[in-house]
Amino acid sequence: MTTSTRGAARTPAVLVLEDGRIFRGRAYGAVGETFGEAVFSTGMTGYQETLTDPSYHRQVVVMTAPHVGNTGINDEDMESRKIWVSGYVVRDPARVPSSWRSRRTLDEELDAQGVVGISGIDTRALTRHLRERGAMRVGIFSGDAVREDSALLARVQEAPQMKGANLAAEVATTEPYVVPAIGEKEFTVAAVDLGIKGMTPHRMAERGIEVHVLPATATVEDVYAVDPDGVFFSNGPGDPATADHPVSVMQGVLERGTPLFGICFGNQILGRALGFGTFKLKYGHRGINQPVQDRTTGKVEVTAHNHGFAVDAPLDRVSETPFGRAEVSHVCLNDNVVEGLQLLDRPAFSVQYHPEAAAGPHDAAYLFDRFVSLMEGQRA
Repeated sequence: MTTSTRGAARTPAVLVLEDGRIFRGRAYGAVGETFGEAVFSTGMTGYQETLTDPSYHRQVVVMTAPHVGNTGINDEDMESRKIWVSGYVVRDPARVPSSWRSRRTLDEELDAQGVVGISGIDTRALTRHLRERGAMRVGIFSGDAVREDSALLARVQEAPQMKGANLAAEVATTEPYVVPAIGEKEFTVAAVDLGIKGMTPHRMAERGIEVHVLPATATVEDVYAVDPDGVFFSNGPGDPATADHPVSVMQGVLERGTPLFGICFGNQILGRALGFGTFKLKYGHRGINQPVQDRTTGKVEVTAHNHGFAVDAPLDRVSETPFGRAEVSHVCLNDNVVEGLQLLDRPAFSVQYHPEAAAGPHDAAYLFDRFVSLMEGQRA
């Protein structure tokens, strides 16, 4: 699929959307071809965290900020073991990174990990197109992969769609591991890895939590084998409508009344566990500047997002579920999409965004404290 070429910046590249729109630029990163769902991220910083977020598996990320790569790549800010995006699109890549933490350029890292990208295109026009038409399949082609436009379009239209994709097990750990508490251990949490970001267990460890990270295939018995004070369901890629196993495990946790916290994909899993549906957003929420209101306090937070699906739950009333009453706790102020759920009769809640937010903002970090409070209340 890819070939490493250090002269990539001079190699022509073509981006082809499934509706036939074509952009021409220069190769960035590896040379070759790649396919995925075209999505855009509005963050002006934090590109290393974006690239290594497993939730971006099988997606081609378009950066709306025009200048990308300014701070290079370091060895500390990775959110997982590798880059997960299937392709990367930037307008004006930095020629020389400027950061004392930088170890190599973004272009070099993309090339080393075989990530095909394109630069020098009008990313604003591409973003407007995706906003108007919606996220869609895309292909990036460079070097020997470039063919006639019609042939490239046919390749893109043969690629799998994101709707109906079951991807969590492809990015999750295959073996359990433990992130120890920082300082004195106060609680034990079983974290079901559906595509977890490294900063998430770290945020819990900062609060005295020993985190047992379990594979996406973990059973209810696996969860309770670690004798948890709380259970966490992580972010992850794919269509939540396919996640029947995690939904079943979460329902087992809810039946036992163990404090439960979910983030992003975990929010969608909670929605399904409670009997709500999910749906695909037109172009999703991605970036680190999304306004969300905590309806329990009225506070508005600027938050980090990466989701293309959402929970279909009523905003105007409390709902009756098999596990008691539930309500929408958070809502996006841009489009009224459900951004959080909470049970009123059991210790369980979730949010659709990323309170761990390694690249910021940190407005929502209090949610980890809320999880701790649930565990303290249960212990008492």
